[in-house]
Amino acid sequence: METKAYMYVLECADGSLYTGYTTDVEKRLKTHNAGKGAKYTRARLPVKLLYQESYPDKPSAMSAEALFKKKS
Repeated sequence: METKAYMYVLECADGSLYTGYTTDVEKRLKTHNAGKGAKYTRARLPVKLLYQESYPDKPSAMSAEALFKKKS
């Protein structure tokens, strides 16, 4: 059985949005704000969590992330 996963949306300091997926949103947010997350967010700190949605597994969260990016 796979671990529950999340798709999340961050607002960067410059007002732009960043979307990702993880199994631990709180830990991932701390990683981003410590400057150890995605290259995109490292240049736009600090970031804040705008939205998160849970999924039954990582592939489902990845699909949701891709769909969000496609529609944005």
